[in-house]
Amino acid sequence: MQSFVFPGNLDRTIAAIGSEPIPYMRTQEFSMINLESEQILLDLIHCKNGRTIIYTGSGTGAMSAIVENYVSTKKKAFVIDGGSFGHRWFSLCQYYGINACDYKVPFAKDIDYCDMEETIVREQPDVLLCQHHETSSGQLFDLRKISQICNKYHISLIVDVISSFLAEDLNMDDLKIDICVTSTQKGLNVPPGLSIIFLSSHLTNYTFNHKGYYWDFDDNLNNLKRGQTPFSPATTIYLQLHARLKQLQAEGGEGPNIKQVHHRAEIFRKLCAKYGWTIAAENPSYAITGFQTHEKTDKHIFRKLIEECNTYIMPGSVPGFYRVSHMGLQSDQELTTLAENISKYDHQ
Repeated sequence: MQSFVFPGNLDRTIAAIGSEPIPYMRTQEFSMINLESEQILLDLIHCKNGRTIIYTGSGTGAMSAIVENYVSTKKKAFVIDGGSFGHRWFSLCQYYGINACDYKVPFAKDIDYCDMEETIVREQPDVLLCQHHETSSGQLFDLRKISQICNKYHISLIVDVISSFLAEDLNMDDLKIDICVTSTQKGLNVPPGLSIIFLSSHLTNYTFNHKGYYWDFDDNLNNLKRGQTPFSPATTIYLQLHARLKQLQAEGGEGPNIKQVHHRAEIFRKLCAKYGWTIAAENPSYAITGFQTHEKTDKHIFRKLIEECNTYIMPGSVPGFYRVSHMGLQSDQELTTLAENISKYDHQ
């Protein structure tokens, strides 16, 4: 099977951990693994003296935890809604009864940063929630500009980096981001099941709300001081995460991985141009390529790739629109073969 989704094709050593016997987690050995994982994660995202919370749960679960524990302490939220994942922040604010401004950005378009700043001045929020990369379209937002606006008006910044972590340059301290969230199945390319919250050093002594039993920040942070979790973790995925982090550390950090992701994206986008497929995003991320084929029948290419090639890509919200991830193991030849197969079914 060839996977161009999340996660992508896994490293064999990481995948093999999934078939090994599962050790007991309430041990010193497991605690040491978690404490080391935390430090490597903080190094990769450049969050000096910060903390992490690793949940057994999806990225949406961690997003919910952020809204429950932190956003609920603020007076008004400002949500950059550039697609289905950006809208999820707004839906969570609505669910928990939080006053929020839903700032809509057209699909696959960049933000009008001047208009956004004018809206912020008018709405006067004290916390902003956004995606770095809107996965539904492939659009990458300019965190530098967003950060500058937030800093100018003393607004706390929260960023979903689920699909940009280890695919795009990201420095929490430099960008003055208070909270980031990611998960294991994308840039880390580990099986799904864990989500990770990064808390900046500015929140070390912050008084969080206690609105969710399982997601409670303080309970998780207190347990993680000793490398443990308050509830049963997905032990195998914790071990796979640790092994992957050790790989990244041995390779010299996030730089080489980001370079590989960028190379794969550039190769595939040249193939898109060859076959006449248009890139949807105004400012595309390297994490995925969202492209429009000539297909008129919804998901025809998607089904043909599965049935005849044992290959997976991601369908989009309109017929003929697909997304190919550049995270995970993939060679230039595999990308070439993928494009050839898409082209074959695109004209049927």
